[in-house]
Amino acid sequence: MTTPAHIAMFSIAAHGHVNPSLEVIRELVARGHRVTYAIPPVFAVAQTGARPVPYTSVLPGPDADPSAWGTTLLDNVEPFLDDAIQALPQLAEVYRDDEPDLVLHDIASYPARVLAHRWGVPAISLSPSLVAWDGYEEEVAEPMWAEPGRTERGRAYYARFAAWLAENGITQHPDPFVGRPARSLVLIPKALQPNADRVDERVYTFVGACQGDRATQGDWRRPAGAEKVVLVSLGSAFTKQPAFYRECVAAFGDLPGWHLVLQVGRHVDPAELGVVPENVEVRPWVPQLAVLRQADLFVTHAGAGGSQEGLATATPMIAVPQAVDQFGNAEMLRGLGVARCLTTEEATADTLRAIALALVDDPEVARKLKAIQAGMAEEGGTLRAADLIEAELPAGRA
Repeated sequence: MTTPAHIAMFSIAAHGHVNPSLEVIRELVARGHRVTYAIPPVFAVAQTGARPVPYTSVLPGPDADPSAWGTTLLDNVEPFLDDAIQALPQLAEVYRDDEPDLVLHDIASYPARVLAHRWGVPAISLSPSLVAWDGYEEEVAEPMWAEPGRTERGRAYYARFAAWLAENGITQHPDPFVGRPARSLVLIPKALQPNADRVDERVYTFVGACQGDRATQGDWRRPAGAEKVVLVSLGSAFTKQPAFYRECVAAFGDLPGWHLVLQVGRHVDPAELGVVPENVEVRPWVPQLAVLRQADLFVTHAGAGGSQEGLATATPMIAVPQAVDQFGNAEMLRGLGVARCLTTEEATADTLRAIALALVDDPEVARKLKAIQAGMAEEGGTLRAADLIEAELPAGRA
């Protein structure tokens, strides 16, 4: 006789890390599992049916000014280690009398890996972005770390990380600890993965987009008379770009038959955009997937979530990357033949308008998008992810 499993999910306070997992969690709950979700309280995950396990985080929150993340590689990575070290005792205490049968974790949730090791239970990474391939360290990681790794600050970072792992009985070097999980489900379509033919599929399984209907995020209706709809969004973190938004208003605000949905985030006052035509709606946040299902063009920062949503809805894209993996995602989209890439400085009104008019009427772009969309549907999404997670449960748990 089997008994329902306790599955514990761990993530961080970032939309791009939380959203991809929500439908998988909802499906596991629907299958009768007891799921807890460790997350800073700013995120409401109870809607999935999981029991939230709130913990205090010292990471910049989802509404933080982008400058809070600094400008260098060490600026970017040190906060995750700081957060992990202070979060581990909190999480260990709350789970002390309720150890799970299996751990699911976001790629940035280092305490989850440590706790799974302590408990002796399986751990599965749910990756919301690209994963390492054979040769990744030599081709990407080592060149990227060559200079900061030689600095006193860089050496101190690695020494502190290694000491923390050793204190918890883990002898693995920090790099593979972070980047080489024993088992991972990749929540992006394989089409977005660089060097996909060199990814070890004994470890990594691409299940593609796990999007669901997102009804809880609200709806959006295409305005009457809107022949073309363009959504502009730089995601939730790197949105402090008023000059770029003004170029978008200038590009699409006077195009006959076009309607512009402009998401500006929480750090831009709409007054900074000047006079906004009637065919432009300016919002701090939009239900992105609902808009994309009716849009003709997506101007995106090329985050992993937005990129796959553009592909899943077969929407042509203009990629304007802002940070981290977005530059690589933008190049992948360009290589697929479904997007054009611009730097923020290149994204002038005239350039945006010219590219937009060419993209939305290009039958070859439409054909490629439909082919990718069909391929994504075959990857299995939420149901396949849940099946694979159940397959890792210890015997007697189902």
